[in-house]
Amino acid sequence: MMGRRRQRAADAVTYTLLALIMGFFLFPFVWLLSTSLKPARDAFAIPPVWIFRPIMDNFRTVFSMVPVVAYLKNSLTIALGTTALSLLLGVPAGYGLARTASRAAGNSALLMLAIRMAPPVALLIPFYLVMRDIRLLGTYLAVILLQSVFNTTFVAWMMRGYFLSLPADLELAAMTDGCTRFGAFWRVALPLAVPGLATAGIFTFTFSWNDFLLPMLLSGRTTRTLTLGILETMSTYEIGWNNMAAIGMITILPVLLLGYILQPYYVRGLTLGAVRE
Repeated sequence: MMGRRRQRAADAVTYTLLALIMGFFLFPFVWLLSTSLKPARDAFAIPPVWIFRPIMDNFRTVFSMVPVVAYLKNSLTIALGTTALSLLLGVPAGYGLARTASRAAGNSALLMLAIRMAPPVALLIPFYLVMRDIRLLGTYLAVILLQSVFNTTFVAWMMRGYFLSLPADLELAAMTDGCTRFGAFWRVALPLAVPGLATAGIFTFTFSWNDFLLPMLLSGRTTRTLTLGILETMSTYEIGWNNMAAIGMITILPVLLLGYILQPYYVRGLTLGAVRE
């Protein structure tokens, strides 16, 4: 009997801590959602108004102020292009690092991760000048190329860990039957790495979608992204926090939807990528 009571008390403490942690991380999202549905007078009320009648006027105002559909198309184009290019370059690089029996491979993976950790602002001016000189400034390709520089290194590092968790014997058997190394990668390793690909793709898409600094410097009037559209809710005289919250909700919904759809692959990819054979 005492053992059951102790177990129930431990479970209650565990669930309480989990609820507090979830509440801490979800509070900004709940606050953003509530602000996007509040009238302007309630958005600035002190103390905060928690019980109110939701309205959609803020979203209607945002669509009249900002070309949301055009910015959404630009964000999708850049994020999908960055994800595709980063996976195209990073996945083979990660496989090569995983299957290279050398200490230099591990050091190279850490070096690539260090590139991802470098502040993008440190490289903005050189890349800006390069894109200007080759006349790519203001195009989708300029933003995609620079974002891919940072995201490809992350994909390579992450996929290296995932490929290390896969049994190499299957690839050796395929090469024994006549496959080349590339054939073993394409026909054996890559299909097994689908959860890792989904995980890397979600991270890359999210990094690109949420990026503000690079599109601000490299994009043009016709290639502005949705994150830059948030600034257009500000004016010289006031900051429309309720309108900014509304476009903020529009901005994060595609990422939430993508994460929900690919959640099974995402969880499996994070789990398997942390375990070696």
